[in-house]
Amino acid sequence: MSEQRALSGRVAMITGASSGIGEAAAHVFADAGAALVLVARRGERLRALAGRIEDSGGRALAVEGDVTDSGRMREAVEAAVETYGGLDCALNNAGYATAGVPMHEIDDQVFRQTMDVNVGGVWNCMRHQIAVMLRGTSGGSIVNTASVAATRATGAGAAYVAAKHAVLGLTRAAAADYGTAGIRVNALIVGATRTEMMEGVLSRHAELEERFLADTVQKRMAAPSEVAEAALWLCSDRASFVTGSAVPVDGGATAI
Repeated sequence: MSEQRALSGRVAMITGASSGIGEAAAHVFADAGAALVLVARRGERLRALAGRIEDSGGRALAVEGDVTDSGRMREAVEAAVETYGGLDCALNNAGYATAGVPMHEIDDQVFRQTMDVNVGGVWNCMRHQIAVMLRGTSGGSIVNTASVAATRATGAGAAYVAAKHAVLGLTRAAAADYGTAGIRVNALIVGATRTEMMEGVLSRHAELEERFLADTVQKRMAAPSEVAEAALWLCSDRASFVTGSAVPVDGGATAI
């Protein structure tokens, strides 16, 4: 099996798919043969992405929705079943972050939104994804986008650090719960990546870029496609004995 067709015949759900890592993953997964359910809040951009994938010979269904809405995430999973017959893998990638400030300066609303999107969103998606995967006979693979902030305080802000630690906890708990059912659950420990969200932060806080680069062995940020390729590997059969893992895609940030 070639790496390019690693997901041939599989159905994949990707959240946060309208930009950044999610958009890159949509292209990488489609090139690998997956039929896609793409989820994001920005419907126009999402539908345009799905159209580009279909124009290139892929299969992609756009489902506009917010990961904080459990009912809508259930509908997205059901759309995978209705359109393609099931769900084999998922990249739960939708996230929210702000520039880091000391804990006592974080607004309550920012804390709630950070937790609702990053933790509640993963919770909502995994519960519905796993329920569908359990109906089948071939298990499945779920990848959650975490962060270097899931392993240590990074200066990103207490709310974000707490949220990404929680994502890693949910990942490990789900891996333990469903390992014998053939469902693998892993997290990507993502370092600084040149996404649209990152560029927005840097446009307001240009001084942060030097610190981000200094935190890595390679002294650069990742391209979104580099993270997407790691997610593809975890979703494929090539990672069949990998579950409950925190897989660094961080340019060596957790090595120093």
